Amino acid sequence: FPDDPLLREYWEGCVAGQLRIQRCDRCGHAQFYPRPRCLACGGATLSWVEATGSGTLYSATTVWREVIPEFDPPYRVGLVDLVEGPRLLALLIDDAPLGAMVGVRWIPRDGRPPLPAFATEQRSN
Repeated sequence: FPDDPLLREYWEGCVAGQLRIQRCDRCGHAQFYPRPRCLACGGATLSWVEATGSGTLYSATTVWREVIPEFDPPYRVGLVDLVEGPRLLALLIDDAPLGAMVGVRWIPRDGRPPLPAFATEQRSN
């Protein structure tokens, strides 16, 4: 786990197959990236909650240069608007078009917590 205690709950969620976000106990605002205070009201009491892992692909781009050694370019990243509200930057594992509903998938990593990534959700008729 990373040394940052603010991220510990997030990474423990990844190990459990849960995408966790913070929710303010005072105003109910949901946020991601983890912070010590609520971005909406400044409250200092935040709880971790499991997100549905579903959202809408807001933006996407292809990375053509090596940024992280474990990902060989080219690969896609995108901004995903979770149904709970927060927007997060994430790895994309398919060619989901902008505006598509996407869902979290888990990429296993040796000796480290799984990494959340997003792919087009399959709709049932």
